[in-house]
Amino acid sequence: MARTPPHPDTFDLQQVLEALVDPVRRSIVTQLDASGQDIKCGAFDIPVSKSTATHHFNVLREAGLIRQHYVGTSRMNTLRRAELDDAFPGLIDALITRPAGR
Repeated sequence: MARTPPHPDTFDLQQVLEALVDPVRRSIVTQLDASGQDIKCGAFDIPVSKSTATHHFNVLREAGLIRQHYVGTSRMNTLRRAELDDAFPGLIDALITRPAGR
């Protein structure tokens, strides 16, 4: 039996926006989108401790932005890009697109 943390079936816009207000969580989402594949928790380039990173992953998962599953002992993270694009068209694109000169 696979170990998979609980994930919401639907999105709450307020919860999604609150999750994305933090720059560390935006960085996690951006890195997942850029990679196009699952990334284990320890492989992200984020300037926080392991316990703080765990908090950020939990906030993203509880908001429905990411799915998590285990591969061996590694907790893998997947951006729910297609589902987010269906629910909130353009949100992730707006998040990862930076204006010129910034």
